[in-house]
Order: sequence, then structure tokens, then C-alpha cells
Amino acid sequence: MRYPFNRAPHLVLGLLVVAVALGAGFWGCSRDSAPMAPQTQDVGLFTASNPMVQSVMAVQDRHTARLMADPEIIGTATTLTDDGRLAVMVLATTDKAAKGIPNELDGVPVVVHRTDKIVAMKTTAASHTAKQTPPIQLGTSGGWRYDLANGYCCGGTLGSLINVGGQKRILSNYHVFEADIVAGGNSRVATTGDYVIQPGLIDVNCAATSAQNVATLVVSHSLPNNNVDCSSATIITGMVADNGAILEVGTISATTVAASVGQYVKKSGRTTGLTRSSVSGLNASVSITYENECAGGTAFTKTFTGQILVTNKRSSFLAGGDSGSLMVQDVSTNPKAVGLLFAGSTSLAVANPIGQVLSFFGATMVGQ
Repeated sequence: MRYPFNRAPHLVLGLLVVAVALGAGFWGCSRDSAPMAPQTQDVGLFTASNPMVQSVMAVQDRHTARLMADPEIIGTATTLTDDGRLAVMVLATTDKAAKGIPNELDGVPVVVHRTDKIVAMKTTAASHTAKQTPPIQLGTSGGWRYDLANGYCCGGTLGSLINVGGQKRILSNYHVFEADIVAGGNSRVATTGDYVIQPGLIDVNCAATSAQNVATLVVSHSLPNNNVDCSSATIITGMVADNGAILEVGTISATTVAASVGQYVKKSGRTTGLTRSSVSGLNASVSITYENECAGGTAFTKTFTGQILVTNKRSSFLAGGDSGSLMVQDVSTNPKAVGLLFAGSTSLAVANPIGQVLSFFGATMVGQ
């Protein structure tokens, strides 16, 4: 999500720039849980390439449209039960809807997850919001230089570095870099060549002159017609660490890895800093509503398919302003990218599989 800031009162308001069909409360900024130590595990068993996982995903897909016809059911995924059996997860926003969900589908057990709405997260650990001395590391506050309208300014996370045709670009979300699609509150729309700044407007009292230009936007319009929420900006020479280092993560691998249920992951983002969690679902279908500028009106609603769900208890893994963060393996040296985080609720985070994001750009990760 990106996080809007009201310029008039000196208050940071908990308004979501994107409202997802999973719950408006996803923006809690809980920072009280201690990071869990990196752990090792066999994460290859329950990937989407596993035939057993594929059979459950097929059951999930057969029933998703019918289930989500109920507006209080906002998503499905493939997951594991507490005793380790493959199952279909159903996301319900009310107790009434949860009670109406069957215990199994086509012989496959059902896990009901009670959640608030899931929203796209555009907006505080000190080192992640401070203005850095160039060349900056990523996993930091940033965004479109002109992301200000309707009395608010917005910001998200500059996530990682990718290589597109020999050009190094900062990777973040569409709704962080280029969601302004109407010349409304700020009399302009996001355009190729516009500056991307660090920190984001949200962390410099909405005054772009207090931030620094670190890249130039390459408008790609990933939404609404694609299955990824991503955007990129070409780095300005000398302004960004060209090895792609991320705050508190360091350098990452140039190769990626597919998500698997139970996989341990971490991310470095503007609001919650370095946090750790685990993958709770694959092949998720979720519906998300996007606004057309900072704190603007509804522009469109998008149902994403094939997404990654991550446990986000009390928003301790992902919160408002962490949108654009790169999710990587929870290992200490050169972790591999797993997904691009963009939305969530107070109990779940949502990521685009990194392979889909890189395919959209024809890109590779910058790493070791």
C-alpha cells in the first residue's frame, strides 16, 4: 500500500490509497513483534509444480467464482491445514459468510480464514524513512515526485533493482509510481520521465524539495489489464547503489525462487522495516479496488489470480507504505526473490510472484 499524508493538520491519517476486497483494516502499523530468527526447511515440497498441490489448486479454481459471488468472500488460495494436509483456503470478511462455507470441496478440506479487507499498501523505521546519502540503498521510503492531491501526499517503498535491456531500474508498484491517471487534485498525471524521489513525500511533509531525485519513471501501465501491480524507474547515475543492495538485507541473488506453502520469507520496507513471516497460500484469487490519484476516487477494481499469501498478524509483516517491497527468502546471504508485495489486510499480505513481474518487464534481478 501507499500511505497518504494530510498536509493541513500535522497528522498522519490512516487512509488507504487502494481498497482491496480483503479489508480496510490492513493498514495497522504494529511493530511490537520481535523478528524471528532465520530457519532452514525443505521448501520445495509444496510449490505450485507439485502434482498434489496442482490437484488442490484445480479444486480451488473450480469453486472460486461461485464462492466469490458472495461479496463477503473476498478470495481463495491453496494452503495447508494445521496437521499438514493440503487444503483450500477461503477468505471471509464476516462471521455470517464464514459459517456458510463447507468443510470440504470435492473431498478436499477447507480452511476458513476470517479477515478484514485487503488493500494495496502505499506509505516507519527510522533508517527506512530518512533521507540517505547517495548512492542510496533500497527497501526505503520513496515514490512519484508529484504524488500529491486532494490535500494529501502519498508514498511507498523503493523495493529493489532490476535490469531491463541493460538499463538498471528501481522496481516498485504501479500504485506507488504511476497510479495518478487523472489531472485532478494536482493538475497532472504520471508521465514517463517524471522524477522518483527518496524519501517519499509522506516523509518530507509533502515538500518534494526536501527529498532527492533518484530515478526517472518509465510508465508501463501494468494495471488494470495485467495480473501484476508493478512499475519501474531508471536510476540516475550515482544516486542508487548499482549492486541493488537493500537496507538490512544487503545484496540479493540474481536468480529467483518459486513460493511454497510454509516457506520462510522476509522483506525490507518503508513502514515496518525488516520483517519476517511465512507463505500461507498459493494460487490466491483476490479482488482489489484502486484509486486514481492520492486519496482520490475509485478508478477500477481488479481481481488478481495466482497470487502469494503471507501471514501478516496485526500487520506486523506488511503495513501501509510497505507497498513495493521485495519479498525474499529468509536466509542471511544473497537471498533469492520470491515476490513483489503490494496489498494486504491485518492478517494477510499479498505478493505478485516475482517471475510474473520480471516477465512483464522482460527483466532480470540485479544481484550476486
